[in-house]
Amino acid sequence: MPFGEIVIGAPGAGKSTYAHGKYQLFSALERPIAIVNLDPANESLPYPCAISISSLITLQDVMHEFGLGPNGAMLYCIEYLEANFDWLVEELGRLHPDTWVVFDLPGQVELSTNHESLKNMIVKLGKHDYRLAAVNLCDAHYITDAAKYISVLLLSLRTMLQLELPHVNVLSKIDLLSQFGDLDFNLDYYTEVQDLSYLENSLPQGTKFSTLNIRISELVQDFGLVGFETLAVEDRESMLRLMRVVDRATGCVFVPSASEESHGTGQEKVPSTRRGNFDSLFTTAAGPIGGIRSDVKDVQERWLDAKDTWDAHEVEQRKREAQILNQSRA
Repeated sequence: MPFGEIVIGAPGAGKSTYAHGKYQLFSALERPIAIVNLDPANESLPYPCAISISSLITLQDVMHEFGLGPNGAMLYCIEYLEANFDWLVEELGRLHPDTWVVFDLPGQVELSTNHESLKNMIVKLGKHDYRLAAVNLCDAHYITDAAKYISVLLLSLRTMLQLELPHVNVLSKIDLLSQFGDLDFNLDYYTEVQDLSYLENSLPQGTKFSTLNIRISELVQDFGLVGFETLAVEDRESMLRLMRVVDRATGCVFVPSASEESHGTGQEKVPSTRRGNFDSLFTTAAGPIGGIRSDVKDVQERWLDAKDTWDAHEVEQRKREAQILNQSRA
């Protein structure tokens, strides 16, 4: 059975946009991919959808039949999907075994923080040999406000503890961050979740929440689990780096494709999630993830410190590439 990812995050974090970008990237790389829409309220999908929960149940039908509000109806839909999990398994069974599956989830954060239905379905998918990672998208503009940043840290930590999956937290829309002014610290302070005590002076003082913010910061640091990748969906290098990070989180990088030689190991008929990549297991596990802007300092230069210069450079680069392409066709 295939590898894949559970895409979660608050409303407006860019989940569907990311899923669409992933589809375009994998199509360009000729990697098989299928997107599963599990948001019953998402009626205008920007991507080709292989499976949609709307074929089973819709939010509007639940609201009309039971007189529920949007949030209550959303929880009902997810619980209904859990009760009819065989339908999802049957639909997934029609996909090619080596297809990368992207599950696009609703924006209600309680589904991934304290509601049990999503967690139960993840456990069931694991029993069907799925190897999944959680990709948690957080809007990057939250790091411009210390209190909001702490809330994102707490939410990310709670999600990690709830889902119990390999987890990749992502600051999405990093290319728009410059619109919100200068950061109090360098970008790596926020992505690496460094000493949070430095945020104390940036937090609202003299309120009843001052001590609470400090205690939450200490809690997050005591766990030492939260960190962030960055993402600009329209930037190819950013998408490629995140793809490599998620591949490593799922273990996909340790598995050769079915078309590759098995070197006499007898793995030809073994499912993809159980084939060992003996040639590159340790080098892949130990080696850093390279590529352009693999260092967060380079990300800061591209999207914050010298954004206009880089934008102009990339426009010129695209023009040159277009000229070369036109000349080759002539």
